[in-house]
Amino acid sequence: MRDIFVALVVFGLIPMVLRRPQVGIYLWCWISYMNPHRLAYGFAMTFPWAYLIAITTMLGMIFSKEPKRIPWTRETILMLILLLWAAVTSYFAFFPDLAWEGWIKFFKILLMTFVTLVVINNRERLHGVVWMIALSIGFYGIKGGIFTIVHGGVYRVQGPLGTFIGGNNEMALALIMTIPLIRYLHLQETRQWLKTGLMGAMLLTAIAAIGSQSRGALVGILAMGMFLWLKSRNKFMTALLIVISVGAIATIMPQEWRDRMHSTKDYQEDASALGRINAWHTAFNVAKDRVTGGGIEMFRPSVFREYAPEPYRVHDVHSVYFEIIGEHGFIGFGIYMAIMGFTWLKASSIIRRSKRQPELKWARDLAAMTQVSMIGYGACGAFLGLAYFDYYWHLVAIIVILDQLVRQRETSTATVEASGTVRSEEREEGRLAMPGYGTGRPSLRE
Repeated sequence: MRDIFVALVVFGLIPMVLRRPQVGIYLWCWISYMNPHRLAYGFAMTFPWAYLIAITTMLGMIFSKEPKRIPWTRETILMLILLLWAAVTSYFAFFPDLAWEGWIKFFKILLMTFVTLVVINNRERLHGVVWMIALSIGFYGIKGGIFTIVHGGVYRVQGPLGTFIGGNNEMALALIMTIPLIRYLHLQETRQWLKTGLMGAMLLTAIAAIGSQSRGALVGILAMGMFLWLKSRNKFMTALLIVISVGAIATIMPQEWRDRMHSTKDYQEDASALGRINAWHTAFNVAKDRVTGGGIEMFRPSVFREYAPEPYRVHDVHSVYFEIIGEHGFIGFGIYMAIMGFTWLKASSIIRRSKRQPELKWARDLAAMTQVSMIGYGACGAFLGLAYFDYYWHLVAIIVILDQLVRQRETSTATVEASGTVRSEEREEGRLAMPGYGTGRPSLRE
């Protein structure tokens, strides 16, 4: 039944995607983030839905009569440079076959990110993208929050197997990144029933993130919560929501969860933490030894035996930062951090430019909440290895698109003001040129 549902939705919307490629972006977000096909049990589970949607969306974009322009900004240029550098590191990788396989996946993610930059060119479409991301991940937030409450936090919240969010740590990261986007939608909504629903979704998503029992999630949600309050327009309501969430979590979660979270202080006695630290040292040593790093998927036993302080303690790197350092060297890490830094600065610029323009309040809200989402990614990412997660690259795209829309609005406003000034001057000149008005000549009546 689930297979049929996914097939009906996708194939039913394909004709619309060819006419309106923005629908393809929405559909791609749904398939990529919610992964509904991975919840099925038949043919839908292995069918290449994302590939079909991507090809159809690009065809629709090519044949669309709308102007097609990639916004070449610092962020998008650096994204392209990072992709090219990743190709270089893949060529010199420890395991070239695995590295090229990973590079192709990264290429596909950035390709659809650039398609998004071309197709999503107005406020309504951008709002639609945010809705689709929030709904897709929020589905697991609502479901996972209820699951955690019903079972008293005993079991872990996880995503569908075989996806970016399949593990409890990865699921927690996605949920934390989504809470600010739901908050943005809550701020824009005028229908009270939907505002209440979105508030409930935020609460349940926060509970689900904690219900993942990920220690990285605890760090991420604390950092994200603080910045959510700082960046929110209605600080009282945000503080109230945070207090309710903390109270609910404290009531629901069992003692086992508290013991697990407390173990972060005693990392010397935690095998998992020591394994991560060993992997981080490995990544750093590889980057020191090789300018190009070890290439994607380099964290293998043979590499640990040569570069790790403890050669036989093989562990996943569990950090976006050390993942990039190890796989692409310090050059790749510099490019990656530059993208993150420039995106943050661009969002701050949008907030500053939109502050005194009521019609751009929505842009200010979206920029601020995207920054909060980036904080969640950055904080959780210190302990989770999701450097190529398409969600993060979509956040970069959202800020780039938002900046373009704000610039268009500023240009339009400046043009209108200039036009009004010219007309005013023309009227003044016309008045002065009338007989008897400062011309030094007598009027006709005289």
